[in-house]
Amino acid sequence: AEANSFSPSMPTSPSSMINQYKFEDEPELKDLFITVDDPESHITAIETFITYRVVTKTSRSEFDSSEYEVRRRYQDFLWLKSKLEEAHPTLIIPPLPEKFIMKGMVERFNDEFIETRRKALHKFLNRIADHPTLTFNEDFKIFLTAQAWELSSHKKQGPGLLSRMGQTVRAVASSVRGGVKNRPEMFTEMNDYMETFSQKINVLDKIAHRIYKEEREYFNEMKEYGPIHTLWSASEEDIADSLKGVASCIDKCCKATEKRMTGLSENLLPIIHEYVLYSEILMGVLKRRDLIQGELDSKVDALASRRTEKDAITEEIGKLEDKVECANNALKADWERWKQNMQYDMRSAFTNVAENNLHYYEECLATWESFLTSQMVDAPVEEDSEDPS
Repeated sequence: AEANSFSPSMPTSPSSMINQYKFEDEPELKDLFITVDDPESHITAIETFITYRVVTKTSRSEFDSSEYEVRRRYQDFLWLKSKLEEAHPTLIIPPLPEKFIMKGMVERFNDEFIETRRKALHKFLNRIADHPTLTFNEDFKIFLTAQAWELSSHKKQGPGLLSRMGQTVRAVASSVRGGVKNRPEMFTEMNDYMETFSQKINVLDKIAHRIYKEEREYFNEMKEYGPIHTLWSASEEDIADSLKGVASCIDKCCKATEKRMTGLSENLLPIIHEYVLYSEILMGVLKRRDLIQGELDSKVDALASRRTEKDAITEEIGKLEDKVECANNALKADWERWKQNMQYDMRSAFTNVAENNLHYYEECLATWESFLTSQMVDAPVEEDSEDPS
């Protein structure tokens, strides 16, 4: 799998490996900085929702100011994503965290959920800002700069590009379902790659969540296990110190386990799940490319079967050929960029987990070794009963 085809010249230290890894197309000077923070609850007679502060600092000439501060709710982020998809149907738009499936209001607005969503929204905007094409999208600029009433007014404008093209796309969709006749080989390879990638990343996602669940169950049991030894020591005077030592070791290991769980929940689970969402996005992008290809194929077939309106169809074919070429070039460039990002993110995530695991086991081992050393008592030396004389 290409996802694992990393450079063979890998530094020996995992940390130095991450630091030395650099994208070829990484810009030397960044001119757009975005921060999503300060979540705030809003309660109205109709609904309860959270808004987030979006702070933008930039040196770009197309912005009227160098700094902006606006508040946005999740629905605004959804709107931006849909506008980007309409304007750039064959570019890979970063994923948003899924809309919350209500299990209870308390769960919906607890601190952990809000913070997880804030981080995801922050990453979403910064991925757009770092994209060579999406960063200059006009709707993106409006999202970052417009006040609430201005954004609301802008949303009410007419349908986007994909909405206007909807009927045309649906008209040719039936001819595409059976497969695109003239799809270039590289896009067939992309499709096969994504089918395999989707299967693998979904399995990884399930396993990672299962590991985290088992780790939490282990942590909860360990929290009960330590105090039992402390209570036991009160009734066993001869071994009280040893029992208290065991309780102390369990407490230290419990804290280390909690720290490892935090690492999993912050550095592994979100990364894997983000690429589960990316796999769905990539499959959608490839389908949209195929729809454009299918529209061209249907016009070519129409030209071959009709003699009337030949000039009009020939002109349409020329326009569609340009459209397909633009779509192909956009997707090819974005595909390489996405794959490079994916390899870096996966490498960083798994290296981070490996390093955390090493620290965890070293810390626990040192804790128990220190305890065992303190409990070791030199065995008494028996006197030699034989007279040396």
